[in-house]
Parts: sequence; C-alpha cells; structure tokens
Amino acid sequence: MAIEVRIPTILRTYTDGAKAVEGTGDTLAALLTDLETRHTGIRERIVDAGNGDQLRRFVNVYLNDEDVRFLDGISTKLSDGDSVTILPAVAGGAPETPMPDMPAL
Repeated sequence: MAIEVRIPTILRTYTDGAKAVEGTGDTLAALLTDLETRHTGIRERIVDAGNGDQLRRFVNVYLNDEDVRFLDGISTKLSDGDSVTILPAVAGGAPETPMPDMPAL
C-alpha cells in the first residue's frame, strides 16, 4: 500500500529535502510510524507523545484534502493511493482593535 506524503519546507530536513515521500500503513498512526523508520525524528515533530499520541496542536494533516481532525484524527484509516499533506498551522493577522495610528477596517 503506497501513500504519498507531502512534506512542508520546515520538515524537509528530515527527508533530505524531499517535498514528498512514500509510506505505508492502514492508519495515519501506522503511516507516521513507517515514515519514522526512514526519516528519523519526523514523527515527534508531528505527534505529541505526551498527549496520548495525538497530533501536535500546530500541525495540520490532510487526507486527500480533508482535515483528519474532522475524521478520526491519528486513527484515520488510509487506503492505497491516498495522499497525506502535512502543514504547519499559520497564526497571525490584524489586531482586534486598531492601533492608534491605524484606521479601523
């Protein structure tokens, strides 16, 4: 069972610069464990072992463009040919109240 995993720039140091790698597993957890065998250290950047092996808060994982948090999280079932995308969460934006020299939106 081959599954393509798209790797964000910040984690490519674990994949020798590869933008995408292949892995196997019948669940997301199994896939991440499989990736760890070839890309040491990547799993701990995605999974919080201290929180019951749940996805880290600021890491988003998509299965075929669907957020796994709205599926079964790390227990989400995978199939041959699936595509998994890992993205770091992005925060920021405009302040809730305008700054003194900034006009209100």
